[in-house]
Amino acid sequence: MDEQPPRALWPEPPGPDGRLADAGNILVAGVDEAGRGPLAGPLAVAAVILDPARPVRGLNDSKQLSEAKREALYALIIERALAYRIVLIEREEIDRINIFQATMEGMSRALAGLVPVAHEALIDGNQLPRNLPCPARAIVGGDALEPAISAASILAKVSRDRVMVALDGEYPGYGFAAHKGYSTAGHLAALQRLGPCAQHRRSFAPVRLLLDQGQLF
Repeated sequence: MDEQPPRALWPEPPGPDGRLADAGNILVAGVDEAGRGPLAGPLAVAAVILDPARPVRGLNDSKQLSEAKREALYALIIERALAYRIVLIEREEIDRINIFQATMEGMSRALAGLVPVAHEALIDGNQLPRNLPCPARAIVGGDALEPAISAASILAKVSRDRVMVALDGEYPGYGFAAHKGYSTAGHLAALQRLGPCAQHRRSFAPVRLLLDQGQLF
């Protein structure tokens, strides 16, 4: 499941490979994820190319922003970005290839889906995926340092939170709308009481323990 990027806004006609004809117009994409740690739900990954002519004020690491601020910035990023892509890696794929590989795969897919194509990617963290469509740099703490990564962080976080709120209606009793799948005391208690649902990650220790032994505590 992914969300399509808006129509590209070109400073000039693109070349046949999708890149800008003028080499001076360097398009830099920020890439970040949300949802590596939760016990349930998908992983969300976003890639964003910001438009210098239409800046978005107030960008920061999504974890440092209130929910209301994230929602407001999300709308501005969608409206003003040159391009964006939001990719969801579902629970089944996370369990099949593990969360690290799912994160790397999501970043590759998000970057590959950008139109126009990025010339360079700035990726939050200390690891770079293989087979990226452009050169990239890993930046530890980049979601608080680079505006494009901050924007990607916000798109990923808001998108995933919305999914978890929707899943709360499909799987009542777990509290997904409140804790978004993280291993809070309330979530663990509900998991013990109700057992795992289809959205719980079988490869994560608490869920695996419950399935193997029938109890968490």
